[in-house]
Amino acid sequence: MCLILIAYRMDPARPLIVAANRDEYYARPALAAHAWDDHQSIFAGRDVEAHGTWLGISSTGRFAAITNWTRDLARPRFPRSRGDLPVEFLLATSSPQQYASTIKADQFAGFNFIAFDGSELVYTTNRTEETRALQPGIYGVTNTHLDDPWLKATTGVQNLTAVLPHPTVNDLIDLLTIDKFRPLGSISRGNENKVEYKNSPSFICGDVYGTRASTAVVLEHDKILFCEQTFESNGLPTKRVEETIQLEFS
Repeated sequence: MCLILIAYRMDPARPLIVAANRDEYYARPALAAHAWDDHQSIFAGRDVEAHGTWLGISSTGRFAAITNWTRDLARPRFPRSRGDLPVEFLLATSSPQQYASTIKADQFAGFNFIAFDGSELVYTTNRTEETRALQPGIYGVTNTHLDDPWLKATTGVQNLTAVLPHPTVNDLIDLLTIDKFRPLGSISRGNENKVEYKNSPSFICGDVYGTRASTAVVLEHDKILFCEQTFESNGLPTKRVEETIQLEFS
């Protein structure tokens, strides 16, 4: 269960505003957001097991993020990690639609993928084989297709709308933690209660699985404002990273 809230071209000075929660098992190791040694244009958190990311930006003004689709125990194993997709796009020079057309959908478990290159914002998923260039507006992406009105998406869109047009990164982090949810028992993504997931608020305070990071991204014309707040079990805050990335123009 994850959430990506996006305000796209709602402010001429800030073409992209993002607030996102990453939900994952606490036992899965990850690095907090940082500039990557092997790809210095990327600023993102990093999954230690598969080496990809769930959300990242680049100094060239690109943004990418994924959410997983809900799944069951009968799922097959796939040859590639979904976290590869944001990394590949951040390193690419192709447009979001061009990049989306190269994704081999059957190589990955179910995903929603969002990509922005400074010119267009594109959504694609391998579950419905849809690729869509998004129009200016406010969007909420969860663990189902973009138009499915899960509670965390509809409430999140309302909360993001309330802080526009000039939210700070702290405003965005705060709105991600307004609606908290403590599951009854331990959540296992392999045995999901889809009704519970569809109606759960945005922030999960679990003991084994929960919200691991809240991230805010504000793209301006010459820089990106970035903030990430990480959490341990039961929603206790740990590390906070704030960074301003000056854009490199070729």
